Amino acid sequence: MKSYRKELWFNVAKRRDYINITPLVEEALRESGIREGLCLVNAMHITAGVHINDDERGLINDFDKWLEHLAPHEPIGQYRHNATGEDNGDAHLKRTIMGREVVVAVTDGRLDFGPWEQIFYAEFDGNRRKRVLVKIIGE
Repeated sequence: MKSYRKELWFNVAKRRDYINITPLVEEALRESGIREGLCLVNAMHITAGVHINDDERGLINDFDKWLEHLAPHEPIGQYRHNATGEDNGDAHLKRTIMGREVVVAVTDGRLDFGPWEQIFYAEFDGNRRKRVLVKIIGE
């Protein structure tokens, strides 16, 4: 069995954003040479996430509005975490809701998606450098 590891780095200028990283993960899969196996994509920061869904702007806006309703950024005093001097208590909650990782089957050298599925990096506390791990195992 082979193993391949690659880090993707992001520095998102906005506080929140949703970036389709499917092409970057597909590139990593090509680099790996793995034809059959599993691909893990994992946000390596506690205020960012990774999820799979449709790349449709209306849906992405709906996610953002829904998350902001569930865990609004302001007032920042509503989160005990922010008493530490941070202002990102909401970002930790949003990450927990959207998830930290996804696993996609690799079949015949391709990500084995269902219809419309794409991989997204979700940033909830931008303006600093963060990474995503792509780990592919298989033959």
